[in-house]
Amino acid sequence: MAKSPETEHPVGAFGWAARDTSGTLSPFKFSRRATGEKDVQFKVLYCGICHSDLHMIKNEWGFTVYPIVPGHEIVGEVTEVGSKVTKVKVGDKVGVGCLVGSCGSCDMCSKDLEQYCPKQILTYGAKYHDGTITYGGYSNLMVAEEHFIVRWPENFPLDKGAPLLCAGITTYSPLRYFGLDKPGMHVGVVGLGGLGHVAVKFAKAFGAKVTVISTSESKKKEALEKLGADTFLISKDPEAMQAAVGTLDGIIDTVSAVHPVIPLIGLLKAHGKMIMVGAPEKPLEVATFPLIMGRKTLSGSAIGGLKETQEMIDFAAKHNILADVEVINMDYVNTAMERLVKADVKYRFVIDMSSLKTA
Repeated sequence: MAKSPETEHPVGAFGWAARDTSGTLSPFKFSRRATGEKDVQFKVLYCGICHSDLHMIKNEWGFTVYPIVPGHEIVGEVTEVGSKVTKVKVGDKVGVGCLVGSCGSCDMCSKDLEQYCPKQILTYGAKYHDGTITYGGYSNLMVAEEHFIVRWPENFPLDKGAPLLCAGITTYSPLRYFGLDKPGMHVGVVGLGGLGHVAVKFAKAFGAKVTVISTSESKKKEALEKLGADTFLISKDPEAMQAAVGTLDGIIDTVSAVHPVIPLIGLLKAHGKMIMVGAPEKPLEVATFPLIMGRKTLSGSAIGGLKETQEMIDFAAKHNILADVEVINMDYVNTAMERLVKADVKYRFVIDMSSLKTA
């Protein structure tokens, strides 16, 4: 007979979980494994709320395992380390992003691309090596293998830095991989939400010229004056879109709702790259002719490996790149999810775990 989440491991833990497709989160007792020789245990101090969490708690991608404790933008303080851990020590600040495991031996793992390992283990809602289901950061403590721990830069804010463990690496990685990280490049960012606003910050730090592309005129002032974008383009304005045809070296499309991509591909120069990092729940419609004419690339990108994630956090600390966040208490999380559906947040909710009541 299978053990309950509360008794399957020796270390008691507490968080909030969704039990069904309503996605409603409520208090949940479960357990974490004992700290193994290569493991790091840490007290969770902050956890960002990602749009992926919303998809997962409602099973919109079709593979959710209930009960589910979401959260993969997790930062905290180390409380215990295994005997073979060398990366961090008790008292250090650390982070865990979207992955807590991989096979460690495939071609992708050997190239520090654990995010593309066929046996990657997601931080929550996935089967771990021992056969149990992983639980995420909407909880009081985490245990993760040292390899999947990110060292936190000294004096780098925990609350505003937490979303970088997903939103940050999701945009940093394609900027680097597709060569859009050089001064003089002209980068478009579609959508000015949790992903988009950090994409703007990273692209600017790389020295690129940035155009924010949005359906909402109301975001123009924010994009130009607060985030430092160079230009702002309303995607529903045919004249403005026509004037911008063939001007962009690459586009990072962060939108997680179904939207037309053909007009966006038209904005690319020849050999331009359109990179999808948002994950709409329904297929997008794409014609091939706009890609053929100009040898343009339509691609996708998922987070980054652990080496690159550490590089991203260190780069963010050096350039003072932080997410714009609204810090909330745990008992506000369901309201936050309702607001997230409406895109009613600038730009990322982060849960203060000191508000988590274990009684």
